Amino acid sequence: MEKPSWVCTFATQLSLCCALYLVINMGQPQKPEYHNRSEREPMDIYFISVVGGLRPLQEQTHLLKLMEMMVKAHKASFVINISELGGDDPLLQNATLYFQSLKVPWYTTTALKGQEADYFFKRINISFGNTMDVIALGTGSLQDSSNGDSNDQLNWLTRTLEGSSSNWRIVVGYHPLVACVENIEQLEAKKHFEPVQGLLLKYGANAYLSRQACAHHVGQVSMAHINSAGPIKDGPYITTVNKELALHRDIKHGFLLHRVSSLEIVTYLATLNGELVQHTLLQQRGREVM
Repeated sequence: MEKPSWVCTFATQLSLCCALYLVINMGQPQKPEYHNRSEREPMDIYFISVVGGLRPLQEQTHLLKLMEMMVKAHKASFVINISELGGDDPLLQNATLYFQSLKVPWYTTTALKGQEADYFFKRINISFGNTMDVIALGTGSLQDSSNGDSNDQLNWLTRTLEGSSSNWRIVVGYHPLVACVENIEQLEAKKHFEPVQGLLLKYGANAYLSRQACAHHVGQVSMAHINSAGPIKDGPYITTVNKELALHRDIKHGFLLHRVSSLEIVTYLATLNGELVQHTLLQQRGREVM
């Protein structure tokens, strides 16, 4: 008995569909296993560092919109706000009030005397048990070496660095550790931060984040710098410890985007045009690539 024609047609169509499916899948590369693992638990984290303070409304709004875009694009976990004012900083307040995507944790420095919580410690999980320590200093009180608060903070920094077992130790403060040679006030202030610099070198801190010292700094100490440049206070500095390199770009009012893994920290300069124009690579064991 002959099979009905519709059965033959159905069988033919089914065979063609199966063949087409095999051809398509044979031509596609298989996703490696580590991709699946990274989707479950990202290998890297991102964070932003920015100098706070009062800005013209239009400039501040543009900066916050750009930061919001970067937070969304890179899923940034937190923001480090380098500020004199701590929790009263207007950039921090406006960001968390008006921009939903910027309601990630903000860790802010303090530089004015009399502010509460001058210094603090935060441990950030990276992946697979790897961690990064964010150690924020109240640099305002450090400028008076006769002050008991200064000694207390230096003792706290010593204990924190000595007891840290994290992959990365990033210290943050409003004032830079270096000074412009033409700025007498900064040269005087620099003397007060020499004990901090000594502790960072002794206990192996990886980097120091601050506002920048000057627009055209030339490295004169054993540290390296990458900054968002412009006038003083306009952009952050990252100072890598125990290196003899210096780097400068004229980018006003920008911020830094940092990508952190267990083996390296890549820092990008973000301009107000939304470009990531430059980077420095900080690797474990003290190797930097600019």
